[in-house]
Amino acid sequence: MAQKVTPKKASIPEDPRVAQALQNYETGLRALQEHKFEKAKPLFQKVLAGPSKELTDRAAIHLSICNQHLERSTTTQFKSVEEHYDYAVSLMNVGDYVTAREHIEKLLKQSPKTDFVVYGLAALDCLTSHVEDSLKHLEEALQLNPSLRYQARNDSDFHNLAEDPRFTELLYPDPAADLSVPQGSFREDESF
Repeated sequence: MAQKVTPKKASIPEDPRVAQALQNYETGLRALQEHKFEKAKPLFQKVLAGPSKELTDRAAIHLSICNQHLERSTTTQFKSVEEHYDYAVSLMNVGDYVTAREHIEKLLKQSPKTDFVVYGLAALDCLTSHVEDSLKHLEEALQLNPSLRYQARNDSDFHNLAEDPRFTELLYPDPAADLSVPQGSFREDESF
């Protein structure tokens, strides 16, 4: 009887340099997906120096993307809060709500009580279906500048709130509420 010959598994020792390059690539890719370009760039640069041709080709493409985003962020230096706000609004207008929110949040850190920035955040919240936040920020903006009521009444960014009675109350406050007489004050119908 003939004996069966079982082939031995070829044991290919894994190159630790390839394993490290793969780990750097995966970590860099996660950082890239999270828009953390400063973190991703050096990881892809390490992969380029590694032994795997397939990984270096892919890393080169991702490194190029990181460089483009980092370049864009350094070229967007703004001369004023108004200019930065206009840029954020332009991002909202093209539907880039994530980047617009990043810029609005930067503006709020710089100028937390700037009425038009808070108003812009309210509009962004409405566009992204964060209704409660939108109402809260709109109320804050109106406290900072009541004349924004007129702008909000015609602003299509608030179309999601058009039927909400809380929105209507913010934009069309009861004028009699401002004329209420505080207790203890003189009223004409009181007799002495």
